[in-house]
Amino acid sequence: MRKTTILYGVAMAALLFVLKFIEYQFIIRDLSEEFYIGFIALLFTSLGIWIGWKLTHRPLLPQSPDFHPDATTLEALGISKREHEVLVLIAHGLSNREIAEKLFLSPHTIKSHSSSLFLKLNARRRTEAIKRAQELRILG
Repeated sequence: MRKTTILYGVAMAALLFVLKFIEYQFIIRDLSEEFYIGFIALLFTSLGIWIGWKLTHRPLLPQSPDFHPDATTLEALGISKREHEVLVLIAHGLSNREIAEKLFLSPHTIKSHSSSLFLKLNARRRTEAIKRAQELRILG
């Protein structure tokens, strides 16, 4: 977050420098005020979209294309397809809120799925659940 804040500050300073340079050299002399305001709005909109993307986009770790979870183990443990999806996202390091947003569920539902997974995998924490799931070959 600190790196993003510093990057944002540097980008804002560079943008201000460019705008002042353009203002004195080209735009104020030759073009109307509406064009200048539109240009600033376009730059700040683009910067806002870029910063928003950087702050919210969190790439998932690549999955091995040839890995398939052991279906018999999943069935024996009683882990549903949705619980397995939650387990995979937990393994990717997402929080309950991030998982809920990704799966279009409420955070309370994710907590319920997580608790159920912990019981079925005999784990007390996320890290234990991930380790146990990898040992059982239901996570890659």
